[in-house]
Amino acid sequence: MPKQKTHKGTSKRIKVTGSGKLMREKTGRRHKLERKSSTLTRRLEGAEVVSKNDAPRLKRLLGL
Repeated sequence: MPKQKTHKGTSKRIKVTGSGKLMREKTGRRHKLERKSSTLTRRLEGAEVVSKNDAPRLKRLLGL
């Protein structure tokens, strides 16, 4: 059986913390920012912990 490869698209989007949590950026901060309010774009700043329902699937994609 061949070694499992890391899913590169997932590895670029998800970061693993030292304690093993999976972090992701919030959606809606890439483009068309001129039409979004400053309040909204500030609220979308920073990273967020991945939901516990998605974590097992993402860990499998990352090879953890």
